[in-house]
Amino acid sequence: MTGAGAPVIVAADFGPADFAWLDRLRQTHFPAERNQLPAHLTLFHHLPPSLLPELDRRLRAETRTLRRPEASIGEPMMLGRGVALRVRCGALEALRERLAEAFVGLLTPQDSAGWRPHVTIQNKADPADAKALHRQMEQEFRDPRPLLLTGVATFFYRGGPWEPVARYRFAG
Repeated sequence: MTGAGAPVIVAADFGPADFAWLDRLRQTHFPAERNQLPAHLTLFHHLPPSLLPELDRRLRAETRTLRRPEASIGEPMMLGRGVALRVRCGALEALRERLAEAFVGLLTPQDSAGWRPHVTIQNKADPADAKALHRQMEQEFRDPRPLLLTGVATFFYRGGPWEPVARYRFAG
């Protein structure tokens, strides 16, 4: 579990069918030369590696008692040069808030800002392409879609694909 200085990322895990659907959207619309990651829902982008033992303890305790939370994929949202799908999950938002409070003085500005849960489908694209995809996805959007979240995972970030550290499954 040693990261040798690499920042720690925390992300939610999807059920297999939802992961396949979201990752297919990402593979289709994310510029291929910049797409180093599968579809993901990031809770924290950059935690200090020194937090890993405490983070591990807290995530074990949280997921041991937290049943799979109800979640949904909502409307598309613009990211400037990309498009994401909004995620709604009160239990995951509460878990993230508890962790953020516990680590308040150690968070980066990005991680201490308000959290907007989403799955990025396209980023770092031509702005016109992003606007066109957003329009298309808005027209196709009907109702929120149920989303299966199976747990959370931690990763080391070393400048490329994420390196898995641990997975924490929700109860039940």
